[in-house]
Amino acid sequence: MANEIIKKMLQDGYNKVAFTDKYILGWTLKHVIYFTICDRELVDWVTCLDKASRGAGYALRFKPNTEQKYMLMANGAQALCSEKMFNELVAESKYNRGEIFEKLVTEYAGQEWEKDNIPFTMAGDIEWNGIPYQIKFEKATFTNEKSLMNLMNN
Repeated sequence: MANEIIKKMLQDGYNKVAFTDKYILGWTLKHVIYFTICDRELVDWVTCLDKASRGAGYALRFKPNTEQKYMLMANGAQALCSEKMFNELVAESKYNRGEIFEKLVTEYAGQEWEKDNIPFTMAGDIEWNGIPYQIKFEKATFTNEKSLMNLMNN
């Protein structure tokens, strides 16, 4: 019960400070990388409470289980590339899995990707058809208790 309260607190806090409530979520299923475009309600359903690193309390992460992945599939998912190609791109790059996923989605949208460090409170990761979206790949962290407290106190 306490975990559900903490998860809800992190979700509500994140939603309060996030620039957008539109998301592009990515995951691997049967050796294919997929993505779907969704809103906050779906994100709240597929996030989980996890332990944050370096004494930052709990973290809110996108770690969909198999049932959630199939539910995401039913939400208009698109295949992006094979898991093999994705892993090769990650291995050949200085960027992590989330950044490579963001790059592939941006290019899928017909845009040029550029790494930036703009906070999620100031802009989305991409603007597609005039709508800003945050992009998250599986195992991504949305926020943690320490970061959220810092944002709320500023």
